Amino acid sequence: QVQLVESGGGLVQPGESLRLSCAASAASVSGFSINVQGWYRQAPGKERELVATITRGGSTNYADSVKGRFTISRDNVKNTVYLQMNSLKLEDTAVYYCYTKFVASILYNEYWGQGTQVTVSS
Repeated sequence: QVQLVESGGGLVQPGESLRLSCAASAASVSGFSINVQGWYRQAPGKERELVATITRGGSTNYADSVKGRFTISRDNVKNTVYLQMNSLKLEDTAVYYCYTKFVASILYNEYWGQGTQVTVSS
């Protein structure tokens, strides 16, 4: 069983920065290896939405709302994905969930972290 351990959430003011981290307990399990890592978020009363993802090869994908402000990166040795969030806005307030996809050929398993609260408030 894979565990995802998140850290880095908190309370900040608009314009400030936060860095989220998510470490996976293993790089591979039963033939499945980490392929994609990323972050989703869910604000009160809203559906969970994509924030950013990054593949093992380093290809990234961002939600339009965070482009230019957030940067996703990963350390393949540490099985850790990071989300650097700059110029935070009130609307960035949400629970942020780490996501990891393990792949073996055409099969895959997805795992989610427990969530970390990010609150942007003046």
